Amino acid sequence: MSAALPRATEIRRAPLEAAAADRVVLTYDGRLLRRRKLQAAGGMAFLADLAATVSLDHGDAFVLEDGRLIAVEAAPEALLQVTGDLPRLAWHIGNRHTPCRIEPGRLLIQRDHVLAQMLEGLGAEVAEVTEPFTPEGGAYGHGRTMGHDHGPVHHHSAHTHIDDDEDGDDDGEALA
Repeated sequence: MSAALPRATEIRRAPLEAAAADRVVLTYDGRLLRRRKLQAAGGMAFLADLAATVSLDHGDAFVLEDGRLIAVEAAPEALLQVTGDLPRLAWHIGNRHTPCRIEPGRLLIQRDHVLAQMLEGLGAEVAEVTEPFTPEGGAYGHGRTMGHDHGPVHHHSAHTHIDDDEDGDDDGEALA
């Protein structure tokens, strides 16, 4: 019977006050997790077993049950570097709720050929790069924006349909 994996049930946010025992390299998408078996760079496997789904940033750490820290490192990944009229381009990227890293002189987004074509159509210069992706975390604190939802929507319109029969007598005439 194999030994149980060390468990991480807690996250410590950067900056860390103590040195990490090891590190785990994760993509942006891989840094959104609740429960997953991971392997640290030094070879040790461990189980991330968190109470809720969290978005991890480069420099955060998993806290193992024995107190050791496993630092989170952002993995290099396929990105698009966008240059041009950055305020305008950033607005279009944000309007699509696309994660974006904003730096002086450039924007970085995950590689997507549809967005690349749209941005080029808006006058952007788009180049493929490979580097760690650490986008902005959203306006309301740490982490991701987690999508966009306006909640349930119910519309009332001022129009009638030919088959409306609001008086219920099946004569085909709607109430005026």
